[in-house]
Amino acid sequence: MPPDTLILRQPDDWHTHLRDDDMLRAVVGHSARQFARAIVMPNLRPPITTIAAAQAYRQRIQAAAGTTAFTPLMTAYLTDDIAADEIARGFEQGVFTACKLYPANATTHSERGVTAIAKIHRVLERMQTLGMPLLIHGEVTDADIDIFDREAVFIERVLSPLLSDFPALKVVLEHITTDDAVQFVSAAAANVAATITPHHLVISRNALFAGGIRPHLYCLPVLKRERHRLSLRRAATSGNPKFFLGTDSAPHARDAKESACGCAGIFNAPMALESYATVFEQESALPRLEGFASEFGPRFYGLQLNPRKVRLRRTPQPVPERIGELVPFHAGQTLGWLFEGVIDA
Repeated sequence: MPPDTLILRQPDDWHTHLRDDDMLRAVVGHSARQFARAIVMPNLRPPITTIAAAQAYRQRIQAAAGTTAFTPLMTAYLTDDIAADEIARGFEQGVFTACKLYPANATTHSERGVTAIAKIHRVLERMQTLGMPLLIHGEVTDADIDIFDREAVFIERVLSPLLSDFPALKVVLEHITTDDAVQFVSAAAANVAATITPHHLVISRNALFAGGIRPHLYCLPVLKRERHRLSLRRAATSGNPKFFLGTDSAPHARDAKESACGCAGIFNAPMALESYATVFEQESALPRLEGFASEFGPRFYGLQLNPRKVRLRRTPQPVPERIGELVPFHAGQTLGWLFEGVIDA
């Protein structure tokens, strides 16, 4: 029989969106109650491109979280003309943990992203020397490429050449969605890893159209075929340290999702660990959850493991239809695990 209680080293979230202002204050507590650290995405308006902007944003996050037990790890938003010296200083001063590569117009607030990798070669050379991770939203944006193929084409046309040019660069291919990505990361050198979201483990693209358009399940990269979902589940639960937790929790108010041009993003932070635990249990892999959630990410980033523990208990947990103006992942469903909190033992 599987255990009724899970005690894990406290996890970190290696990819999340905390937004700013009122939205930040509404959502950061959900991440802070489960995770010790979180890699915070820099795609604000204006984006986080300087040390000063990252420091100010970190202070706003800490104030909104209201606890010193949660550490936001800041990232720099790469643009075509970003200064390599600013990136290097930010990393050396402990302000920037990593840089984020958004192909221009690939997703929310990415209009100032990189238009061609060649334009940031100087930055990538500096990052490779420093050992600074590059976090990648791995999709091409060419109009002639089917949206369901954009990740696979990115790997072929952009990521493979990038790694040939910078073979020692630490790279995280974020929120992977395809078997193509699983196979690529698995075969790559140890400096290449990937994060996997709970929603890409739980649902395939069929869920977008179950009984009608489901805007709260629309995300980018978009959900893929069932065979890709199954490949992601095998990777996440395999014990391979190249794959680790990154929720890509991306909140948008309900009216911004349920609109003529709905925003991309799934708000999964409130039930993130419970969702992952459900997947690992279904795959008979609960003993491997701690590695995926709490160990592989810190080791890839060269950080200490968290000293504290968290406890989950097997018990039915109804997920609310709404949390304020937000619709959470699993809304209206009942999960089989309850996050009980952080413990010292």
